[in-house]
Amino acid sequence: MGFIPLFLTGGGACLLFFLTVRSSLLAKITHHRTLGAQLGLAHPELGIGGEELVDPEKILGIWKAAEPKATIAQGSLDLIRELKINQYQYNRLIKKAPYNWVAAFGGFKAI
Repeated sequence: MGFIPLFLTGGGACLLFFLTVRSSLLAKITHHRTLGAQLGLAHPELGIGGEELVDPEKILGIWKAAEPKATIAQGSLDLIRELKINQYQYNRLIKKAPYNWVAAFGGFKAI
């Protein structure tokens, strides 16, 4: 009878951890999609939709291939930089030990 509160507390802590990490991962994915949509609105020639996860390296490759000598606007470079940072943080988070369990159970994949 004395172990039931311990089991309930441990289970509640695990559930709370799972929900918190899942919420954090979903927020990072949503932020990545928002940044991609902003970049797509600023540059419609890229063909970026609002619901797809974009790779910042591909976007830079497209820009460099299309116009090698043209300069890219500072606002667009800031969006690309923020996309790279968000992608790095997300991918690093889902590789760490307790967070990768939540990513595996939640079905999160690397960006």
